Amino acid sequence: MDVASTQYQMFPEIEPFSSGMLDLDGHHKMYWEVSGNPEGQPILFMHGGPGAGASASHRRFFDPEHYRIIVYDQRGAGRSKPFADVTENTTPHLVADVERLREHLKIDSWLLFGGSWGSSLALAYAIAHPDRAQGMILRGLFLCTAGEVDWFLGGIARVFPEPWREFLEFLPEDERRDPLSSYHARLMNENPTVHGPAARTWARFEGACSTLLPNHRGVSGLESGRAALALARIEAHYFINDLFLPDTYFYDHLDTIRHLPAVIVQGRYDMVCPVITADAFTAAWPEADYMIVPDAGHSAMEPSIRSALVGCTERFKTRGV
Repeated sequence: MDVASTQYQMFPEIEPFSSGMLDLDGHHKMYWEVSGNPEGQPILFMHGGPGAGASASHRRFFDPEHYRIIVYDQRGAGRSKPFADVTENTTPHLVADVERLREHLKIDSWLLFGGSWGSSLALAYAIAHPDRAQGMILRGLFLCTAGEVDWFLGGIARVFPEPWREFLEFLPEDERRDPLSSYHARLMNENPTVHGPAARTWARFEGACSTLLPNHRGVSGLESGRAALALARIEAHYFINDLFLPDTYFYDHLDTIRHLPAVIVQGRYDMVCPVITADAFTAAWPEADYMIVPDAGHSAMEPSIRSALVGCTERFKTRGV
């Protein structure tokens, strides 16, 4: 199947046939839902951010006649509770949460589907539980390194100077040398008049850099309502803590997952997670399929990325995993 040249459409809207809140530790409760074929091949959608949350549109990457589609919101994100909470919210916690969900749903193993931060979490889970991962579909690869964070919070200004200027000029002049610490302090403040404007500015900046062509709808969607707070607060929390992983973590553990079928879908003009990361990682992991989408940026909802991702889920139906 030639995923790169075939145009695929997302599947029609569907509703979950099961959903719930999974108590993780007496404090965090995680929202989950299952749709599609109750007896189908399990596939887990892992959202980005961290903190972005999942939505109904994310069910549509998968054929509901074939897949048992599991969508969930990570700690503090989306419909999970407490909202925008960073207490006991680390990468190891999120990996453990995924395994807890698998056990709760009585699934032996599943395919992993994640983009951006979701690709990081999919890789981290597969490394921790390689016997539970059937394979991976990864988009906009992010490997949690200091260099990648530095690019997002500075280097990206070379391509998006206007959004970067707005992002930086939100801060008082004496705080602009360390925007991450300055934003982090505001986003952790309990006062909505302090964290609200900072969250909306952070989300607007990220949205403005996420697509190849300007997309007002995408930007306004990120910065509207309460979603901006979870995205900005949790991202800043993870970034200031080096994403709770060593820089070389995924390279150091690559042999653990090398045998798993995997495809990496990368927008050529992805400025949030630049192509250099995927290029270097696939050089170290030549067993993985690597697809550069020539007319796309970062967002999973850009037409060419969307088509490629649906094509990959179709392809995995016949891989015999």
